[in-house]
Amino acid sequence: MAVPGISGLDHLVPTVSSIDVTCAFYARALGCEEVRFGRGRRGLSCGSVRINLHQAGQFVEPRAAAPTPGSADLCFVTVEGLDTVASHLAAHKISIILGPVVPKGGQGCDALTLFPRPGRQPYRNWSL
Repeated sequence: MAVPGISGLDHLVPTVSSIDVTCAFYARALGCEEVRFGRGRRGLSCGSVRINLHQAGQFVEPRAAAPTPGSADLCFVTVEGLDTVASHLAAHKISIILGPVVPKGGQGCDALTLFPRPGRQPYRNWSL
């Protein structure tokens, strides 16, 4: 079975110890702009890169098994549909832990599937 094509990274979601400090650092160091979305969520827009921030200790669902500062979810864009990705993961005995669901993604993606990577932190896998 062919590996599903990844065409890019939609966004990443690091868990941070302070959203205020993180936003200030990336604005000062790299010129990123703070964005607000959802119900009180915050993140950064750095050119075409979207970074959605999770505050350590304030859990947002879905979330990683152990969301500690420095950990992150990776949200990929695939060239195949989610059915193809799901079949590929199943063939490798990788269980989908959530999805597909309709997200509010960095690039306006249609659907999302979460699956665990080694260490039990989930990857988010997107399809346009």
